[in-house]
Amino acid sequence: MAHVLTVAQQKGGSGKTTLAANLAVALTRAGHAVAVLDTDPQGSLGRWFMTRREAGIEDMDFATASAWGVSYECDKLKKTNDFVIVDTPPKVDSDLRPALRSSDMILVPVATSQVDLWAVDSVLDMADRLKKPTMIVLNRFKKGTRVGDEIDAALKDSGADRARTVLGNRVVYVETLGQGRGVLERGKGAWSTEVEALRDEILASLT
Repeated sequence: MAHVLTVAQQKGGSGKTTLAANLAVALTRAGHAVAVLDTDPQGSLGRWFMTRREAGIEDMDFATASAWGVSYECDKLKKTNDFVIVDTPPKVDSDLRPALRSSDMILVPVATSQVDLWAVDSVLDMADRLKKPTMIVLNRFKKGTRVGDEIDAALKDSGADRARTVLGNRVVYVETLGQGRGVLERGKGAWSTEVEALRDEILASLT
């Protein structure tokens, strides 16, 4: 059965596209058929996909959709793929609801910023109303800093579901995104361990 993973966060710059692209690559490298669906008017995931395609890498499907076309595109892509990964605009309103409604899991990236943390509640509230499971992913995280410790503690106190895996604040994520690639295509390193662990954690939660 195909699964839809939607990456959503009200605050811009939280790393939604980076997370979506790297999960797409990680799932593809694990042998799954993957499609990415860009619903953000900025089109960052689409630019990433086209850069990838221009480099001769054609290992996943791609589509775009306006807010209310998400369900149709997801249903179509699920017929030929194991996973559909949806990137969304940085906002939480009625336009986001169709993407969340189509999802089997909603991934909410949170960077090392109190502002990112404050923006989480609206996504979690909407997901809860739609009875959709969520997973918060600490992204571009700076371990060992006071703000990092504060955010980690606040998430634990909130009782929100949080991935055990943390994605570090590494230049390689930015570099590979601009090349139409994922960090797993850069070779072995702390980044590959992180992304593979997150992929496996998500897969385990879907079973």
